Amino acid sequence: QVQLVESGGGLVQAGGSLRLSCAASRNIFSLNVMGWYRQAPGKQRDLVATSTSGGATNYADSVKGRFTISRDNAKNTVYLQMDSLKPEDTAVYYCYALRNNLSNWGQGTQVTVSS
Repeated sequence: QVQLVESGGGLVQAGGSLRLSCAASRNIFSLNVMGWYRQAPGKQRDLVATSTSGGATNYADSVKGRFTISRDNAKNTVYLQMDSLKPEDTAVYYCYALRNNLSNWGQGTQVTVSS
C-alpha cells in the first residue's frame, strides 16, 4: 500500500489558479497510475486527470486546456495545476494511486471557487 497526502486546496475566485500537491509514501516509479479525482456534494467521484509511469496523461473533457497534471519523481509528488477555475470546479479533490492493481486514496482537499 501507499499513503497519499494532499495539500494546496482552498478558496479562490473564478478565473483564478490553484496548485494541488500529493505526496506519496513510496517511490512513485512503482505506481502504475497516479491521478486526481473530485467529488462535489451529492455527486459521484469523477476522474479529473491521470498520469502513468510511462508518461501518458489523460484529462476529463471538462478540464482539458485548464488543468495540468505533472510528477516530480525526486520528491515522490504529483501535482495538479488548475487555471481558469470555474465555480463548477468546486469539489473535494482526491489523490489516487494504482499499484499492483490496488487502488490507494488520499484524504481529500477542498477546492471552492466563488463566482
